[in-house]
Amino acid sequence: MSEKSIYDDLTMLGGQTVQPQSPEEAVLERVPNPQADVDYAVRFTAPEFTSLCPLTGQPDFAHLVIDYVPGDWLVESKSLKLFLTSFRNHGAFHEDCTVSIARRLVDTLDPKWLRLGGYWYPRGGIPIDVFYQTGEPPRGVWIPETGVPGYRGRG
Repeated sequence: MSEKSIYDDLTMLGGQTVQPQSPEEAVLERVPNPQADVDYAVRFTAPEFTSLCPLTGQPDFAHLVIDYVPGDWLVESKSLKLFLTSFRNHGAFHEDCTVSIARRLVDTLDPKWLRLGGYWYPRGGIPIDVFYQTGEPPRGVWIPETGVPGYRGRG
């Protein structure tokens, strides 16, 4: 009899999955953090995030940067990708999308710290950047800058 693996409960990784049609339908999976005794930062970057304007149905685009210091759990990256792409058919304002993603990650992972920067491309000539953070990062953890410059037009 084989020993149980920390990955045994994953349902998406390693198999074909169906793209969820909404963020509510999407499942975020987590795995135990095998390095939970060490504080370290994890970064996910989604430079081609897409959602829909809730009023016009026009696409909105953002560059998302998700940083977190895990506690007992890590997010499984394929489930995160499917969760983020589920917003392609979802109508919500930039602020709602950004904060909803951050809150869902916090609820699923219970991280020691999480920060999400939503750098939204201009619509109607105005870029909207939305930032969420759970508090101060743990001392001694290297948290690099996001590397995403503020929007700059022709000037």
